[in-house]
Order: sequence, then structure tokens, then C-alpha cells
Amino acid sequence: MSKVLYTGKTHTTGGREGAARSSDGRLDIQLSSPGSTGQGTNPEQLFAAGWSACFIGAMGLVAGKSKVTLPADLSVDAEVDLKNDDSGFFLAARLNVSLPGLDAATARAIVDGAHQACPYSKLTRNNIDVEINLI
Repeated sequence: MSKVLYTGKTHTTGGREGAARSSDGRLDIQLSSPGSTGQGTNPEQLFAAGWSACFIGAMGLVAGKSKVTLPADLSVDAEVDLKNDDSGFFLAARLNVSLPGLDAATARAIVDGAHQACPYSKLTRNNIDVEINLI
């Protein structure tokens, strides 16, 4: 039996040229289409930010279980592509992970474990093309 730990709630109006606000008021943003001159962010950027933050948390869990200390200056640069072909619109993504000071085998084990544990990674698995790169 699963237990709900948290529910994020937002109210969005106007689609890609609109606005979104969380129920607690902590998120209040303008939206604009990718490549437009609008002042807001877009769903692809929001997804990239959420996934990369969650992925860092998952790396912390995996590292803790393996008794590995993660570097303080670790980072994840997420790239989410909005693509289009004859079937319509779809996404693809890359997570470029920096774990300075860790040897390649340890870093790869942590990244692979995080990709298995991260809820965003689970959401995308077998749904979009995803690359996880160590940089």
C-alpha cells in the first residue's frame, strides 16, 4: 500500500502564454512559449528544474546506502527537448551529471542507481528518449 507524502497543486491559466500559481503561493510564475519573446518560463524548463533537483536527491540516497560522500559541488544540467515529427509533439532529455572527485566507476554506479530510484526518471522510463551523461 502506497502512502501519499506530498501533493503539489497548481492552478494554470492561458496555457503556454499564461500563468501558474501553486496553492500555497510559493510558486507564482508567468509562462511563455519556448523561443518566444515572452517574459515567462516554459513547461520544459520547469520539468528540467524539477527532474534535476529530484535526481540530486536520489543520488544522495544511493550514495548514502553505499557509504559514499557526494562532492559539495555536484551538479545536474538538465536539457529537455520539445520535438515534433509526423506523429506530433514529444519530449527527449539529457541529464548531464557532474560528480567532481569521484572515480568513474563510483560515479556511474551512483548515477545509475539514482536513475532507478528518482520518481522523475521512473516517470520518463520507456516514455521518452533519455541520456544520462557523466561530465
